Amino acid sequence: MVLTSSKQPRKQRKALYNAPLHLRNNLMSAMLSKELKEKLNKNSIPLKKGDLVKVMRGNFKGVEGEVTNVSYRNYNVVVAGVVNKKQDGTEKSYPIHPSNLMIVKLDDSDDKRFKNANN
Repeated sequence: MVLTSSKQPRKQRKALYNAPLHLRNNLMSAMLSKELKEKLNKNSIPLKKGDLVKVMRGNFKGVEGEVTNVSYRNYNVVVAGVVNKKQDGTEKSYPIHPSNLMIVKLDDSDDKRFKNANN
């Protein structure tokens, strides 16, 4: 999906920040595990609430959890089990960019999702 034909980083960033919400879904894609790649013949698929993902980069590398929230406005995903402890002892969810995640198991409650994935 091409938002702009320019190669300039500033214009690429501007296109990303000003992209309409209906196009941001494809930008919120994460890579698939080897088994899912072979099954779906795809390298990546847009994330959805309920998917089981593994964190591949950052402080939470190796943590597996279910996607609890997908924010198209901020380009981030909240994963169960990925939390920061605050000073007062409470836990706060830590948002992660989808490029740092790998989908281990897909949420199969939506039939349309798999029809689109096989195209």
